[in-house]
Amino acid sequence: MTIEIKAPSYPESVQEGTLVTWHKKTGDSVERDELIADIETDKVVLEVPSPASGVLVETLKSEGDIIRSAELIAKLDETIAKKDSNVEQIENKIESTQNSKEVLVNPAARKLAIEKGLDITQISGSGKDGRITKEDVVKFSLSNNSDKSEVLETESSIKLENISQAPAERQDRRVPMTRMRARIAERLLSVTQSTAMLTTFNEVDMSALMNLRKEFQDEFMKTHNGTKLGFMGMFVKASVEALKRFPIVNASIDGTDIVYHGYQDIGVAVSTERGLVVPILRGAENLSIAEMEMGIANLALKARDSKLSIEEMSGGTFTITNGGIYGSLLSTPILNPPQSAILGMHAIQKRPIVIDGEVSVRPMMNLALSYDHRLIDGKDAVQFLVCIKQLIENPSKILLEI
Repeated sequence: MTIEIKAPSYPESVQEGTLVTWHKKTGDSVERDELIADIETDKVVLEVPSPASGVLVETLKSEGDIIRSAELIAKLDETIAKKDSNVEQIENKIESTQNSKEVLVNPAARKLAIEKGLDITQISGSGKDGRITKEDVVKFSLSNNSDKSEVLETESSIKLENISQAPAERQDRRVPMTRMRARIAERLLSVTQSTAMLTTFNEVDMSALMNLRKEFQDEFMKTHNGTKLGFMGMFVKASVEALKRFPIVNASIDGTDIVYHGYQDIGVAVSTERGLVVPILRGAENLSIAEMEMGIANLALKARDSKLSIEEMSGGTFTITNGGIYGSLLSTPILNPPQSAILGMHAIQKRPIVIDGEVSVRPMMNLALSYDHRLIDGKDAVQFLVCIKQLIENPSKILLEI
């Protein structure tokens, strides 16, 4: 029986995608729900799983082709049994082990273990509930494989062309932009041309927040199942409180109307191999700091694994970006339309400041707020940033909402 394999149905905001990777080729055996192809849209990478077990008998699209929503890309024959005996033996061993010892294995980890011919029972899981992740399989393979370069290539999934190493030869390598990178470039250029963007700066003394984290980190992790108390959760909480006090910063322009959002959906910028993405922490005004930290960690992990859904990246009323993790001391973040403001965090650096007429060395962070001056006046922007500064320098105000 021949089964048609189609691209996922895209939401209205996405018109088309690009087939970036075939994980299987014609004649390969596949299992139900096994990954067959990746389709990159201008927002996320969508995975195409197999709808059934069988053999891939025809691929109708090539890597680099434009793919429409729900378009036919391949055909599968589920009546053909064509499976390598070694692979089948490994799969059966994994399945029996999972049933008898309740070993939890991520699909990507299972697939890689089969490809490498590894015994899954010898691999320790680092994921939730001891689940074995792809990274666990890579590390195990690395420690047991003398050809480390091959394992590293598998881990990073980077395919490089062989380039001559002649010292006197200079070469250029031209590659097309990914759809996501092209979309990022288009949006950034559009922002600079269609908004009146301005940036205001301030600095914040991180002493109180760092002392709070140091004092309660162990207890926080114990209470909240290993979730770490980081800075981002506190900055999200401070931003939520500041947005309540300055609703114009949480608003957006729609034609000649101002839309005031009665909720705070906070975007947290995450850098990935494919470019910067901004997943959304929805309903942040209703979340505790622990729930914020867990939500941010989950979104960041999904972003780096290209597992974000389009819904998790759509919307948002305000964005926070942290260039400090890469060492940036000061920057002017660019707006994420249709949002009207974005907060930029930076690296913490000890420097002398004057407190009560005396010089003291404190851990300081520069803050930057870029905003659309068409909607937000300078006074509101400055006071909003000062509010965040005050909340961070005295975290008790966050908890007391004062």
